[in-house]
Amino acid sequence: MSARPTTRREMLTRCASGFGALALAGLQSKPSFGLDATATEPGFAGHGPHHQVRAKNVIFLYMDGGPSQVDTFDPKPMLDRFNGQDPKKLFNVEPTQFNNNGTVLASPWKFNQYGESGIPVSDLFPHVAQCVDELAVVRSMTSGFPEHTFANYFLHTGSALQGRPSMGAWVNYGLGSECDNLPGFVVLNGGLIPPGGLDCFGSGFLPASYQGSVFKPSGTGVANIKPNEPTAKLQREKLDLINQLDSLAIKQFGKHDSLESAIKNYELAYSMQMAVPEVMSIDDEPEYLQKQYGLESKFAPTRIYGAQCLIARRMIEQGVRFIELTCPKVGGDRWDQHGNLKSGHENNARAVDQPIAALLKDLRQRGLLDETLVVWAGEFGRTPFAQGKNGRDHNQYGFTVWLAGGGIKPGTIYGATDEFGYKAVENRLEIHDLHATMLHLMGVDHTRSTFRFSGRDMRLTDVHGHVIKDIVA
Repeated sequence: MSARPTTRREMLTRCASGFGALALAGLQSKPSFGLDATATEPGFAGHGPHHQVRAKNVIFLYMDGGPSQVDTFDPKPMLDRFNGQDPKKLFNVEPTQFNNNGTVLASPWKFNQYGESGIPVSDLFPHVAQCVDELAVVRSMTSGFPEHTFANYFLHTGSALQGRPSMGAWVNYGLGSECDNLPGFVVLNGGLIPPGGLDCFGSGFLPASYQGSVFKPSGTGVANIKPNEPTAKLQREKLDLINQLDSLAIKQFGKHDSLESAIKNYELAYSMQMAVPEVMSIDDEPEYLQKQYGLESKFAPTRIYGAQCLIARRMIEQGVRFIELTCPKVGGDRWDQHGNLKSGHENNARAVDQPIAALLKDLRQRGLLDETLVVWAGEFGRTPFAQGKNGRDHNQYGFTVWLAGGGIKPGTIYGATDEFGYKAVENRLEIHDLHATMLHLMGVDHTRSTFRFSGRDMRLTDVHGHVIKDIVA
């Protein structure tokens, strides 16, 4: 008779004097590695993945202001054919933000097909165009709101109401973080906080420990990361005293989110003192890689966004769950060209194009892209007709976003707008569908990740949302 095979746990117990089992016990005490935290951490879903995990992390490339779909990833020859004509004679024109509508406006940029997939990309993105076979380009996204603040809340939280949890907070609430010494949800602020402010990154009715932590892409990243106390022992004693006082308050008044989150945040801040300087040390990266990300660019916004993308990759390697990048200032407006479309879009694209392409290539080369979901999106698109003479107004009826990595079917085009690029007419989607798909790729059923608030089970997608299955590999 053959002996019973040794189990993995038995092997860890017997080998190396049992140090493997000791390490396993340590990992099992952490929610991110197997602890059922539902009973130990109030306000943590603790459900973990509901199904197969395709993406462990998310990098959200937020294009503040609303890039024009017909000038980036959705070419429309009809705009050239009817350039300068009255749009009202060609199609039904909806009310716009400023109602200063001009004539049909052809794109100032040429489109070319790239890669084996042949996906067309405009001359605004020559670097991203070289990575087009990694992308799933969604041309039929819609939003319910034509104004920046409401649309930003909708994009970030699934609701136009201020004060709802951001998608980064929802992800960490459901899955926890795999990083003990950095926040699970980080916002790398390139210089532009979206209309709607920091509530775009808030935790809403979720515990405050899930809100986004805002980092700058230079220097120490966050303020006061270096301790003022002369010794680590003195700082530890101060922190222990604060925790004791907070614990006494909890015993007296009962469990309260603000106190419990404060304790967690104090402890996290203490751990960040070592981790943050290390993850921010991009000067340690090889010179060729710094150049690839655009850190030697003559255009300062490219250097800023390049640093953001490189730091995002370093944070992914440390296990940070959700990272959002905001846009840098380019000397004019964000992607919100109500006038001067050509110079405005060119400056914004110049800032982000090279760094984004470098990020995709770097993640692929390191074997990280398959487990990292990269999402590129603004809050809405632009009109195919002019605002005034040389701008475009807001358009929530049909615009483009793209996704890459993390279980996405690469080299894909999904959905379509009409022949003028105005309204979604094929496979029309809304932001709830984007959120549902992002959660699905991270192993979460968006209908089952809920939080009881005000007598109702709340979720990121509210009562809406469907997974975009045709772009899932």
